[in-house]
Amino acid sequence: MSPKAPLGPVLHSFFLDHLITVKGLRPASVRSYRDTIRLLLLFLAAEKRSKITRLTVGDLTFDRIVAFLRHLEQDRGNHIRTRNQRLAAIHTLFEYLATRSPEMLMVCQQVAAIPSKRVPPPETRFLERDEVQQLLQNLPARGRHALRDRALLLFLYNTGARVQEAADLRAGHLNLNEHPTVRLHGKGDKWRTCPLWQQTARTIEQQLQAENPSPPPPTAAVFTARGQPLTRYGIYKIVRRHAGDLDDPRTGRRVSPHIFRHTAAVHLLEAGVEVNVIRGWLGHADLTTTNRYAEINTKAKQEALLVTEPPDVSGGHHTNPIWRTDQTLLNWLASL
Repeated sequence: MSPKAPLGPVLHSFFLDHLITVKGLRPASVRSYRDTIRLLLLFLAAEKRSKITRLTVGDLTFDRIVAFLRHLEQDRGNHIRTRNQRLAAIHTLFEYLATRSPEMLMVCQQVAAIPSKRVPPPETRFLERDEVQQLLQNLPARGRHALRDRALLLFLYNTGARVQEAADLRAGHLNLNEHPTVRLHGKGDKWRTCPLWQQTARTIEQQLQAENPSPPPPTAAVFTARGQPLTRYGIYKIVRRHAGDLDDPRTGRRVSPHIFRHTAAVHLLEAGVEVNVIRGWLGHADLTTTNRYAEINTKAKQEALLVTEPPDVSGGHHTNPIWRTDQTLLNWLASL
């Protein structure tokens, strides 16, 4: 393929043949690639002062890709994580180009060498048990969508499901018998099974019965609005409507559907569930991701230890317990 070849047919093949057919990416992942490539095309066309349809493969130079990444951060104000996500999509595109156009191999190697920027992991925020209890108690008992909203919030807290997993939930994924479970379709086209509380199963069953006079088909969406499956944004709006007053400006906590995922993990850990079980429960590919909840739990135990110290009633000269002043011992506790 010549560097002068039109870029359009290459991108068409990249999406349909490579991403969808060969890699088998899910629609949400394809849309993420689409958004990145769209921004890149607009940037290239502005740089060249030409129409997008006149762009060629040779217009994808190393310098322009670097300039595009700088544009994302400086002009569009993208966070480093967003910049890194866009870069990952560009890496995939240039890996594909390397197999189609040997003349572009050197440029592809240069682009492949562009590193992701380091960024500190986001702070994990979650709801305390009393906050979850307060939320569920204050949910409206009557109204057109009262049952659906209660079922949705219970489901998010019970399973720790990602918002896309909740949006994709279908009636056929539920088993609402004596020992209720749900099958969730997660990242990487992986399925996992989570147990449901009787309360969650009962509420979902009541919701489905209220919305459907006859049992819904297996392909019917569980959480809907006006007969259509809820979108990610639709679920976000429901969470904000009911739980927005639990925002904490002091810590920067803003309640979103993902907060319930963190909350489920922390509360499972507090209940004594083993970390590796939680990894499978949440569908984490790497145990390192799950271990951050263990670190949070250790800090909480350390704070509780300090708060619950009994008063010294033995008399005599008062001295602080060594574990309260000895930083080495505190560090040891944090490492458990």
